[in-house]
Amino acid sequence: MRILHTADWHLGKKLDFFSRLEEQKEVMAEICQIADQENVDLVIVAGDLYDTFNPPVEATELLYKTLKKLSNNGKRPVIAIAGNHDSPDRIDSPDPLARECGIFFFGYPDMEIKPITVEGAFDVIRADKGFMEIKLPKYYYPARILVTPFANEIRLKQFLGLEDKSAQLQEVLKENWSSLAQQYCDSYGVNILTSHLYMLKRGGEILEEPEGEKPIKLGYADLIYSDSIPNQIQYTALGHLHRMHQIGHADKPVVYPSSPLCYSFSESGQEKQVVIVDLEPNQLAKSYTVPLKTGRPLYRKRFQLIDEAVQWLHENPNCLVELTIESDNFLSAQDMKRLHGAHDGIIYIIPIVKKALQESAEGKQVNLDQDMKDLFKDYFKSKYGQEANEELMQLFDEVSAERTEKED
Repeated sequence: MRILHTADWHLGKKLDFFSRLEEQKEVMAEICQIADQENVDLVIVAGDLYDTFNPPVEATELLYKTLKKLSNNGKRPVIAIAGNHDSPDRIDSPDPLARECGIFFFGYPDMEIKPITVEGAFDVIRADKGFMEIKLPKYYYPARILVTPFANEIRLKQFLGLEDKSAQLQEVLKENWSSLAQQYCDSYGVNILTSHLYMLKRGGEILEEPEGEKPIKLGYADLIYSDSIPNQIQYTALGHLHRMHQIGHADKPVVYPSSPLCYSFSESGQEKQVVIVDLEPNQLAKSYTVPLKTGRPLYRKRFQLIDEAVQWLHENPNCLVELTIESDNFLSAQDMKRLHGAHDGIIYIIPIVKKALQESAEGKQVNLDQDMKDLFKDYFKSKYGQEANEELMQLFDEVSAERTEKED
């Protein structure tokens, strides 16, 4: 049985003021194309479907259209769970209708669907809170999926029916997953876990959460270790981290597949992909990645000369840029106009003073006997570490002249 694992779509996401919707349309179409080309039997979208609790209409439309295409008109089951950016109520709301189309939404950890037959396609033959079992006609064995959408520590304990409120989240999930696995996951089917959380390998590398994203871990209270995953599980499909990570063992992968696009400049240079997994009962999982090629790459660039920056911008039109300009003088309106005129994807322009200027400005005594104009120049240099340019000084002269007229 072949599964496509993807996560962290963040539909409706903006990079500062810049909408990524057109790029998202392209990469969603690419993921649908991969699912068809790879003859995928089942799709898992492991959370953060949207970027906000109240996504724009265009993002909602894109989600439903994409999931419909991924479902191959109801013939291919699609499981989509809520992440920490998603409203669980919004994710759950279309579920009764979506199920008839082969799409299964899980917003809350205690979500329980009813067994259902999608005519001519597949059957959900068993279900429980946070669990479903799917039978596809082409395979003699079923797929069992343990499903845990994102929820904070309090909500997880509430929905999983835990009476001991002081118990650690690690133990709560381990106990719940173990109970479901013992009840439903034998060696006569393929066994999968999907969740949206912050999970590490015990004793392994500390993985950084995405820059600018809502963090899941608070200290280490919400930290889950991969040894909580039941032994019956052959593949664990995670969401939350935007870089590809495999934190399990080679024989039992525990995978963050990456987001489909770079959503912050800390992700610049990362390759984005989806994961394809082949599973058979009582066999080791076999997986590989398929790179995603659409979307504008993100670059962090640094220049000392405006002319050099403008030239690079003209030569690299199909990207989004965080541009740092290192100079002695404050950037003028003309400089800013030239930069923005050279490229439509400049997200940030960061002016940086040269180190020599910073050092020379340190500890300098202010001469209070100067006239107002020279005092302003000294203040500006001490405040920003740069010389006030001619344009700024002309503005200062205009303001000073108006003030003098009013006083007269």
